[in-house]
Amino acid sequence: MAARLMSAQAQVCRLGKHVVPEGPVVRQFHASCYTASKVALSKFDSDVFLPYEKLNKRLEVVRGRLNRPLTLSEKVLYSHLDDPANQDIERGTSYLRLRPDRVAMQDATAQMALLQFISSGLKKVAVPSTVHCDHLIEAQVGGPKDLARAKDLNKEVYDFLASTCAKYGLGFWKPGSGIIHQIILENYAFPGLLMIGTDSHTPNGGGLGGLCIGVGGADAVDVMADIPWELKCPKVIGVNLTGKISGWTSPKDVILKVADILTVKGGTGAIIEYHGKGVDSISCTGMATICNMGAEIGATTSLFPFNQRMADYLKSTGRGGIASEAQKYQGKILSPDKNCEYDELIEINLDTLEPHVNGPFTPDLGHPISKLGANSKKNGYPLDIRVGLIGSCTNSSYEDMGRCASIAKDAMSHGLKSKIPFNVTPGSEQIRATIERDGISEVFDKFGGTVLANACGPCIGQWDRQDVKKGDKNTIVTSYNRNFTGRNDANPATHCFVTSPELVTALSIAGRLDFNPLTDELTGSDGKKFKLKAPFGDELPAKGFDPGQDTYTAPPPTGDKVKVAVDPKSTRLQLLEPFDKWNGNDLTDLTVLIKVKGKCTTDHISAAGPWLKYRGHLDNISNNMFIGATNYENNEMNNIKNQRSGSWGGVPDVARDYKANGVKWVAVGDENYGEGSSREHAALEPRHLGGRAIIVKSFARIHETNLKKQGLLPLTFANPADYDKIQPTSKISLLNLKSLAPGKPVECEVKNGDKVDKITLNHTLNDLQIGWFKAGSALNRMKELAAQ
Repeated sequence: MAARLMSAQAQVCRLGKHVVPEGPVVRQFHASCYTASKVALSKFDSDVFLPYEKLNKRLEVVRGRLNRPLTLSEKVLYSHLDDPANQDIERGTSYLRLRPDRVAMQDATAQMALLQFISSGLKKVAVPSTVHCDHLIEAQVGGPKDLARAKDLNKEVYDFLASTCAKYGLGFWKPGSGIIHQIILENYAFPGLLMIGTDSHTPNGGGLGGLCIGVGGADAVDVMADIPWELKCPKVIGVNLTGKISGWTSPKDVILKVADILTVKGGTGAIIEYHGKGVDSISCTGMATICNMGAEIGATTSLFPFNQRMADYLKSTGRGGIASEAQKYQGKILSPDKNCEYDELIEINLDTLEPHVNGPFTPDLGHPISKLGANSKKNGYPLDIRVGLIGSCTNSSYEDMGRCASIAKDAMSHGLKSKIPFNVTPGSEQIRATIERDGISEVFDKFGGTVLANACGPCIGQWDRQDVKKGDKNTIVTSYNRNFTGRNDANPATHCFVTSPELVTALSIAGRLDFNPLTDELTGSDGKKFKLKAPFGDELPAKGFDPGQDTYTAPPPTGDKVKVAVDPKSTRLQLLEPFDKWNGNDLTDLTVLIKVKGKCTTDHISAAGPWLKYRGHLDNISNNMFIGATNYENNEMNNIKNQRSGSWGGVPDVARDYKANGVKWVAVGDENYGEGSSREHAALEPRHLGGRAIIVKSFARIHETNLKKQGLLPLTFANPADYDKIQPTSKISLLNLKSLAPGKPVECEVKNGDKVDKITLNHTLNDLQIGWFKAGSALNRMKELAAQ
């Protein structure tokens, strides 16, 4: 089957009209496309080279067809088209078929992605791919002890990931290596790259001029299997930056301001493209910070044009050859055309941009620092800050750490330290080793800080927090990216505010939300008043980066003799069984499992934190399905009425009862359903427990695609007011599904007792995706095609 699939999918590499014959090994086939440049993609991919010549040829084909100035986003995206000569290209409408350069997966999502890849029957990944162990390390006491504990607790999962990588040709970054996003920036991102990652924050690669797009694991399987990857052609939102970053204002404030403007769904279906003279005042890692948090506005991804700051970073991380090659193509591929048009344009003057603090409970509720205190008092936010946390995938660069250390040293020169626990998460082993060598870690230690493991930790709920009880109302400030209810510590009463690491450090010294370091004074140990100096720090280490411990494992030349064992009795890993095919009939009298009220992120649908350990076991992790969503009927979480028995119970328990008794169901949701993390478990679990459709007012991009991949119908109300017509006791019928077609609405009947309402539901399924629905999942369809 694997050979037939490779033969069907890996026949040609199109360079305009030039066709390269299929090679005997998929990896070699891809390398043959890239041989024009002899600069390797990375030091770990010595046999795969920069694709600029190929990309430029493809782009010339597209230029000839469109005959208009192109945005940078369009240049990078369209130069990766599978068929540039014939592909329909209309922003916001067409589905593009693309050939990404690489795939990256973090350990929590990699488990399910690799389980799906194993099910495909293929022998080796077709493009450079890596797995990064960063999500399963819980923050307790400090880096070394927490890492040792994680290695022991997660040995079964780490062994599975390492052996699967060895067998199928993926690079493996061991636990302790660092956060996937930082590792990508340090080693793999390059200007003009198209990469997909099974994490919503892989867009931080836009800080190096690449399009790095968060996806679900099933999309990663497509790319690793050499199947063209589908993406709805994004619109392009331009952000014109003027002025210059200085003082207390940081790159983080740019994205906090954009989030305040666009809200958590304003970027949906669009790439955010930064440009303008202000760009050159931002460091490469600062640009990465801005792109990283673009996920919080629903953006497909974000990017900056190639410039000298990127070239400097590439050279500092041992990739001077890439910088030189990129400079040759700067005008052709790596910068926008003059007079290109954006679907929307935002103007931000960096000279007047005030530092922001966003939150609580949502990353788009912006407060300029001058108004934070008054807004907090007005809204009843707890003013006393309990914990300050810096680092994470968003803000863990050498520059970030140095600027925070300058603030800490300034405070300590006046006899002050952090008033509260101050946790520091280095982004990578390289960052950890470098800040330790350069004395920055020592500064944090004297300041009262704790350096945690090189991992996600508290940002994703991997935090064994002991200073408050669940339900206690309290405030924390972080330099993280998202602050949904209960995300960091599983306490719904924790008010989390997202800001720059510099402001986190300053607020930790004062210990209160109503402190403004730009205007307010502190009292030193000598009783004298003083103001904190504006932060400063080196953009790049003067002595170069210290790589620290070697935490990378390359795959062997062949994985034929490698065994991947999954214990049938394991509670953490479970081989997948195919989902059932659609039987060809309408879906009638579906029961409403839950009608969700208000915000429903992927955290609400499939919680993280302690549930991360079950990411490789679909049945076990399904016990968290919808436990964080608010039930419209009673405003409670994880308490719904079983319409079959009349009893009340947890959402997963009721769903399992329905499944055992052959009751098919739908879930109903509100706006921007599925925002947040890319985790495909939020789509896998409803499918596994008997769901057939999700009906909402609107979807977040990644989640809608994930639902399609698993054979569920993602449907939206043509009239959003029809949400009110569906009651917990309603029966839902989806009709004329045999004629399901792109752009054709689905007829729906809503039965409430003897009353029947006919409503219209829209969808964005194309022909290929309808094939996934009919086959039961995208993976099922892949197998069908391979068998032909």
